[in-house]
Amino acid sequence: MRVLEFETKALLRSRGLSLPRGDVVISGPEALATARALGGPVVLKAQVPTGRRMKAGGVLFAATPEESSNLAESLLGRSINGFLVDRILVEERIAAEQEVFLAASYDRTNKRATLIASAAGGINVELAERVIRREFSTRYSPPDYLGREVAADLGLQGQGVNELGDVILDVARYFSNWDALLLELNPIVKDPKGHWWVADAHLELDDDAAFRQAELWRQVPRSTEWAQRRSKIERLAREIDDKDHRGVAGRMIAFDGDLGLLVGGGGASLTIMDSMLDAGLKPANYCEIGGNPSVWKVKELTKLVLGLPRVRKIAVIMNVVSNTRVDLVARGVIKGVLESGREPREVIAAFRIPGSWEAEGQAILRHYNVPSFGRETSIDQVVDAIRCQF
Repeated sequence: MRVLEFETKALLRSRGLSLPRGDVVISGPEALATARALGGPVVLKAQVPTGRRMKAGGVLFAATPEESSNLAESLLGRSINGFLVDRILVEERIAAEQEVFLAASYDRTNKRATLIASAAGGINVELAERVIRREFSTRYSPPDYLGREVAADLGLQGQGVNELGDVILDVARYFSNWDALLLELNPIVKDPKGHWWVADAHLELDDDAAFRQAELWRQVPRSTEWAQRRSKIERLAREIDDKDHRGVAGRMIAFDGDLGLLVGGGGASLTIMDSMLDAGLKPANYCEIGGNPSVWKVKELTKLVLGLPRVRKIAVIMNVVSNTRVDLVARGVIKGVLESGREPREVIAAFRIPGSWEAEGQAILRHYNVPSFGRETSIDQVVDAIRCQF
């Protein structure tokens, strides 16, 4: 779950970190009142669960309260990276003598939690010439010297090493304690008096750890509400899955392409999606199936995918499976196509599920002249066969 900035900052402020004064507003007059109370230049930030808000026009700066009101009115109701802006964080703008980027995340190659820091804060940090990385354990409390060591590597001296070092150490601790996937402070700014402030904060929590972070999730209700929002097609797919306990068929995400997909979950689904995109195909959706779903469940899911506005054909692709009957999936897909009033041979671009009852499944597909592929045909080869139909 991506936590909204204002709730992330509330968590950090309650734990002693220094953050700019500000408030969340939902109208121009509220922005005007908040800016007047702050008594100086302010920054207005759209509160939506997405990164790169600055580049998308979701972060604006105002020199006067009247300007903040006008900017708030222009920002509210806009779409930022696909999210509708209905709240804005209005904060005092801290005069910055220095900016630093700091984050804790997982290094997927080394499979270790890692602190990442750069003396170049703000946007486009990835282009910085020098990025500092320090691995740390999430099983034990990070050592006190870790923060000071990173601060010194950033070029700080004297008291600055200790003050920024404490912030760096806090990031490592909270990243571990909160079961976070990412905790990013970008930038941390030093004011003319030498004090460090968290100007922006980005937190992502591991959904799979929600059961042991119940209290933390209760402290971010708005973010939790965003995370639980689903599109109409996502809700319908969930309803199909919930009505029949057999197998898994759901987790639907709609895109704007013309090729509907029913794919196996896990790493195979990522391989399939990458292969589709590399071939220039345009998926209309992502949807996992597996665990031996019933004919009814596959049928209803097929009808749902075919109901997407731009879908011309569908493809059913899985890796080798032993816990899913190929014939049941084949029957479900065929029934879904027929009940949608369409011809299977015209709609099903490819069917590849090597596994249990494979021969029976392929016999059903042959009866309807649907192109089917076995384990002797790679996923890339199947995708290439689909590409020739578009």
